Amino acid sequence: MAKHLIDLVDIRKSYGSEDALKRINLYIRDGEFLTLLGPSGCGKTTLLRLIAGFTMPTEGKVLIDGQDVSTIPPYKRRVNTVFQKYALFPHLNVHDNVAFGLKIQKLPKDEIEARVEEMLELVNLKGYGKRWVDELSGGQQQRVAIARALVNRPQVLLLDEPLGALDLKLRKGMQIELKRMQQRLGITFVFVTHDQEEALTMSDTIVVMNEGTIQQIGTPTDIYNEPKNVFVAKFIGESNILPGTMKQDFLVNFHGRDFDCVDKGFRKNEPVDVVIRPEDIDFVSPEKGMFRGTVKSVLFMGVHYEFRVECGEVALTVHSTDYAEPGSEVGIEIVPDAIHIMHKSDAPEAAAPVETEDIPDDAADDDRIIEN
Repeated sequence: MAKHLIDLVDIRKSYGSEDALKRINLYIRDGEFLTLLGPSGCGKTTLLRLIAGFTMPTEGKVLIDGQDVSTIPPYKRRVNTVFQKYALFPHLNVHDNVAFGLKIQKLPKDEIEARVEEMLELVNLKGYGKRWVDELSGGQQQRVAIARALVNRPQVLLLDEPLGALDLKLRKGMQIELKRMQQRLGITFVFVTHDQEEALTMSDTIVVMNEGTIQQIGTPTDIYNEPKNVFVAKFIGESNILPGTMKQDFLVNFHGRDFDCVDKGFRKNEPVDVVIRPEDIDFVSPEKGMFRGTVKSVLFMGVHYEFRVECGEVALTVHSTDYAEPGSEVGIEIVPDAIHIMHKSDAPEAAAPVETEDIPDDAADDDRIIEN
């Protein structure tokens, strides 16, 4: 298992009477692509700035490679940052933008030339060295900013929503490019975004944040398939969340009937929240369904249709490639492993903060996994 490169220990950051970060404990492994994901104002950029050294913690420590850097300025940390606004020098060409940090270090000219060419090739800009930055597209400018950050050979590359200014097609291409660069270089990337698709596409580990706290840590698959609370379930993709009762291990009651499921460890007859992803609901003929519903609306989403289906007092969102007419009756089929059970939340719209203590995990070999 890779060593801890970054340790955030009991971090609190306050602005006046408001806590932007509330007792954060988190480690980041050497060579890991970790994404801080959450809505605006959740604290993810503040956490990134603490690692970079642009902000100092109110309480707690930031350790990089075992050294306490909490009060060390950014230029003395082996950390570089790429921002959403690339901050390139318009009076310098591509080569000189990338070489800027190396010249400040007064490295030999031959070494500067070799490292700049290496970085331009890495970001697919070989031959672009003499171009001015205002002659480049947005995606090319972003690549120059990344090359300028990487040429200094940092231990950690911090990326603060760097894809936000790009159009959809270019953003998707850059997601693949960033992951390729990280794997080739083998250095730690810490990526900040509010875009769930970006996080799921690129990350080894996702840290979901809300209101200055960590809500869940896990792999993209774990975060999507096993949300730990209502906030995560709603923020990551779309979810149908229904009230239910856990009758016993592997058996839950909701919508007036019992359903087999794959969850266990709940109290007998414990009130729970039942999460069902829209794509995990199947349409069958009304007489064959577990229950029936009426299609109230249909939206064409490109690769699938999005249906709003009323089943008595329950309204379900369903994603399917099969078409059903508005007003038609359909049967609803849900297989056991599509039913995910969560402990009941006291605040359905904003999940209660959870502790970030290290808890052994028996599946993911990652003791950062957070349980409710």
